[in-house]
Amino acid sequence: MAANEQQIEYWNGPAGERWAEAQESMDRHMASITRALLAHVAAKPGESVLDIGCGCGTTTLAYADAVGPSGRVVGLDISAPMLAVARAREPAKAEFIEADAAAHPFRPEFDLAASRFGVMFFDDPPSAFANIRRALKPGGRLAFVCWRAMPDNAWAVVPFAAARDLLPEQPPPDPTAPGPFAFADPVRLKSILEKAGFAKVKIEKLDTVMHMARTAADAARFTLGIGPLSRAAAGLDDATKGKIVERVKAALAKFETSDGVSPPAACWLVSATA
Repeated sequence: MAANEQQIEYWNGPAGERWAEAQESMDRHMASITRALLAHVAAKPGESVLDIGCGCGTTTLAYADAVGPSGRVVGLDISAPMLAVARAREPAKAEFIEADAAAHPFRPEFDLAASRFGVMFFDDPPSAFANIRRALKPGGRLAFVCWRAMPDNAWAVVPFAAARDLLPEQPPPDPTAPGPFAFADPVRLKSILEKAGFAKVKIEKLDTVMHMARTAADAARFTLGIGPLSRAAAGLDDATKGKIVERVKAALAKFETSDGVSPPAACWLVSATA
């Protein structure tokens, strides 16, 4: 199987279509994380930016605003459904490429490579990051956000735990396998980046929230469409999924606020230099 083939297939199938359809709601869910990432990336007027795993283009367009007309922004993703959304939003602001960042033949033309949850899915992370480094000018910057461990992320672990006995038997998780939480271990993450040739690696905590929905019922339904629980429950019948929604609704009720259901989200903000 070719490198990252499973991920390419996954993000071009029903999962990618669901994410494309949910672009506006996902932007709301991740609003606090996105604000923190944009401040962390700190793109400057006139810079050239590569947005890795750009999805539906929200961060790409934000970087375009930051660099202004004298800058350049390219969004790269493997998901055709999400890129279709990205290209339709503000086509004059940025370029979009359907490609795998682990294998694309980059040239050293970017000041900055950035990502919002788009770099945890590589089959061979050191090789993939070494390829990304080839896209950067000498001294160029890498900056991204990724998830810490699943147990630290209530938005993911609480729904999963509430539904556990209704789910098919789950294989023991491999903490280093490609997936949302692959970079939970900061020591491993730092080693990956250094093996890829990056220097001045800095990894810092971001403790924030995931704005899941206005109500616990809507949040419960969301978890069956996107996220770790959705993968585990994908093959279940509608009756069982209905039971899961009720379980998750009750479990998420404690996170209801005046702004909606907002459980804790735990991330790493990562930076390095080429």
